[in-house]
Amino acid sequence: MVKLSTKSRYGARLLLDMARHCDQGPVQLGDIAKRQNISVKYLEQIIIPLKKAGLVTSLRGPKGGHRLARPPEEITIGEIVAILEEGAHLVDCLQDGEVCPQAETCPTRSVWEEATAAMFNALNAVTLADLVQRCAAVED
Repeated sequence: MVKLSTKSRYGARLLLDMARHCDQGPVQLGDIAKRQNISVKYLEQIIIPLKKAGLVTSLRGPKGGHRLARPPEEITIGEIVAILEEGAHLVDCLQDGEVCPQAETCPTRSVWEEATAAMFNALNAVTLADLVQRCAAVED
């Protein structure tokens, strides 16, 4: 079974939490950790690649914390997954043909390519703003 890593699942929850609280200024990881029941140490690891990719900015100081670098409408779940999974491919040979000597002639490679495209088309169709709306609908 193909599974997304905990990093991607928690990363989406991290950014969704930031999107839901973006009107309150910078959000501290400790607050997110409590709301999401994820350790602060793990969130600290997850936020690093999100910052490097330009999805999150950080502010230091007593009123510091983290905030989305772009509006929630502009950040897709597919983008989050691609960053945290270090690529947008279900199998390594799609990203690097040299990992498999049969990559160029493999009859199943095109299937993995199509499956990857379908998955990311679905993930890229959902933004953080969409998920904020889903949360609001569930809470009503």
